Amino acid sequence: MIYQQIDRNKRKTYFIFTFFFIILAGIGSFIGDFFMDNIWAGIIIALVVALVYTLITYFQSTSIVMQMNGAKKLNSAEEAPDLWHIVEDLSMVADIPLPDIYIINDDSPNAFATGRDPQHAAVAVTSGLYKIMNREELEGVLAHEISHVKNYDIRVSTISLALSSVIIFLSYLIGNAYRLVLPFNRDDRDSNNGGWLAVRAALWLIGIIFMILGPFIASLVQLAVSRNREYLADVSGAELTRNPQGLINALEKLKSSTQPMKKVDDASSALYIDDPNKKKKHFSGLFDTHPPLDDRIEALKKTFM
Repeated sequence: MIYQQIDRNKRKTYFIFTFFFIILAGIGSFIGDFFMDNIWAGIIIALVVALVYTLITYFQSTSIVMQMNGAKKLNSAEEAPDLWHIVEDLSMVADIPLPDIYIINDDSPNAFATGRDPQHAAVAVTSGLYKIMNREELEGVLAHEISHVKNYDIRVSTISLALSSVIIFLSYLIGNAYRLVLPFNRDDRDSNNGGWLAVRAALWLIGIIFMILGPFIASLVQLAVSRNREYLADVSGAELTRNPQGLINALEKLKSSTQPMKKVDDASSALYIDDPNKKKKHFSGLFDTHPPLDDRIEALKKTFM
């Protein structure tokens, strides 16, 4: 059952990233056709921009994310013994290097993992989570985060964040370029050519659509990646500890907490084990960064009990 779920989630992830590149190629072809009269040049430029930005984000992800979320690195086990030793034990069981460990001074219970691979990973928990969880529950939460590291979810999340940002940037660029080019920058030839004006007006409309819907679609795809990976990390984490009840109890406590975090970067909110902003669910969860906790608890019970 668990391995079938892992395979399904991996297939969904491949589809999602394929969709990301289709959006990028579409925006690139439009840029090339309109601004350079060369569709392929536009596609290449869009993909190169995406590659460069993704590489920068990829190699700097841990420091960027931790700084944005106000996390403080632990330098020794004495600073938070239970937290340090649980991460150490789970890392040994998962057969990965010990991630860097961070604490976020916030009473709202939450946690996340980030990095580019198990050799360059980090986990962070809020002081609120460290206070309210007993050892079994803390182990369940940290096993969830270690599973993100072991399953390379952190790499997927980092790349999806970068690609989403590129799409938003290109869409913004198109929109602003159009405001300069159309309809104010017409030469005499254009003014005497109704057909050409109609074509340019149609392209202007398409550009506006890209500007509006490009970021919207990119955000939806990024959220789909996040929701998809949370279910997998829950199941993998429960398997790692051989104690699904610990994670179930932890999720129940997270569900009962309604206090949002004081400081959280919106771009990294999808990384957390639970929505750090505690937003109300709308449109059947389409815009949610996380699947409902009730659904995650029920999935764990069906898988292990």
